[in-house]
Amino acid sequence: MAQLDTSDASAVLAALIAGDLPDSDGRFGPYGGRYIPETLVPAVSRLTDGVERFLHDEAFQRRLDEELRDWIGRPTALTHVPRLSARWNADVWLKREDLAHTGAHKINNAIGQALLAQALGATRIVAETGAGQHGVASAAACARLGLPCVVYMGEIDVARQAPNVDRMRRLGAEVVPVTSGDRTLRAAIDEAIRDWVSDPVGTYYLLGSAVGPHPYPYLVRELQSVIGKEARAQMLERGGLPDAAFACVGGGSNAIGLYHGFLGDETVRLYGVEAGGRGDALGENSATLAAGKPGVLHGAYSILLYDADGQIQETHSVSAGLDYPGVGPEHALLRDIGRVEYVTASDNEALAAVDELCAAEGILPALESAHALAGARRWARQNPGTRILIGLSGRGDKDMPILAQHPIGSTDADKEHSDAAA
Repeated sequence: MAQLDTSDASAVLAALIAGDLPDSDGRFGPYGGRYIPETLVPAVSRLTDGVERFLHDEAFQRRLDEELRDWIGRPTALTHVPRLSARWNADVWLKREDLAHTGAHKINNAIGQALLAQALGATRIVAETGAGQHGVASAAACARLGLPCVVYMGEIDVARQAPNVDRMRRLGAEVVPVTSGDRTLRAAIDEAIRDWVSDPVGTYYLLGSAVGPHPYPYLVRELQSVIGKEARAQMLERGGLPDAAFACVGGGSNAIGLYHGFLGDETVRLYGVEAGGRGDALGENSATLAAGKPGVLHGAYSILLYDADGQIQETHSVSAGLDYPGVGPEHALLRDIGRVEYVTASDNEALAAVDELCAAEGILPALESAHALAGARRWARQNPGTRILIGLSGRGDKDMPILAQHPIGSTDADKEHSDAAA
C-alpha cells in the first residue's frame, strides 16, 4: 500500500481498523520495520512467511481456539467490582486475564507462537522474560507441545521474581540468568536474540511483547486481540460499552490486545498507563511514550529512552514487567494520531492500587496491572459516574517478594503524583 500521511489521523485509524497496518514493510506509519543483522534475515523472512501461511489458516485457528478454550480457559471473566466502584464513584469492570492459565495474558501469545513454531518445524524454543510471566507461559506452552525451552532472564529480575523462576523450572524450562547490561528485560532480549542468531533454523524465538522486528509486533497483536474482542462483547452483554478503557504499558502486548476491540468505537476513550517509577528524571522511570524519543532498539524503530549521547538508558519500575526502555511501534503510532492517551503512574500509586483492590474486592493484581488501576482511579475522580474498563493483565502472586518490602499502608498515592501525573 502507499505510504500513509500520518498527519491524517482518521485515515491512519481507518487503516488500523481495516487491518492494513502494518504495511508490507512491517511499518506502522514511520514506526516498526526491520533493523536486524544479515544473519537473522533468513530466519525472520521464514517467520514472516509462516505467519502469512498459518496464522489465519482455518486449521491453525481451529487448533488455537481449542487450546484457548480447553487449556487456557477462555473466555476470561469480565468482573464488576461494586465496592471499588463505590469508592471511585464510577462503574468499574475488570477484564480478568489474571484468571487465564499461568496467571496472565502472556499465555495467549505463548501458545499461539509455540503452535506456529511447531508448524514451522522448529526443534527448540528460546524466550525472554522480565516479570517472569512470559517465561512461565512459554515454559507451559512448550511443555504442552513437547518442545524444549530456554528462558533468558535478567539477574535482577531472577532475584525479585523468584516464584516465577521456580515455576519455569518446574515446567521443564532452562532458566538462564543474564549478568550483562542492565540485567533486566532489555538484557534478556539481547541474549535471546544472540541465541537465535546461533541457530536460526532449528531455534524459534518466542518474543513476549509487541516489540521487535516485523512480524513480531503484528503477530503478538493478533494473538492478544482476543482480549479486546472478548471484552467488547462482554461489556455489551452487561449494559453497554465503557466510557474509557485502561491498560498498563511496558512493551505493550496486553494493552494492544485490549485496544483492538475498541479502536472503532469513537465513544470509548483509550488510555495506556506507563511506569512513572520514582520520578521524572531519566533512569528513574520507564515512561517511554511520556519522555522518550525516536530510535532503533531490538530490531524496530519506535520511541525509546536514551541519553544525550544516544545510549539506551537503564530504567526503573517497581514492576519488573514494565521495566523496559522501549515500546511497541503500534503504540507509538496510536499516540501520534491521538487515539490512545498515554499517562503515568508512580511506584507508590501502583503499590497503593494493589492494596486497594485487595481490600475492596479480594483480588490480588500484578504490579503491572496496578498501574492501570492507578491511572483509572485518577481518571474516575475527574470524571465521576463514568463506566470504566480496566485490563487486569495478571495476578500478583509473583510480586509477593516485592510487596513484602512495602508493608500495607506504607504508600499513599494521594500524597504524590496525584492529578498532575495525568
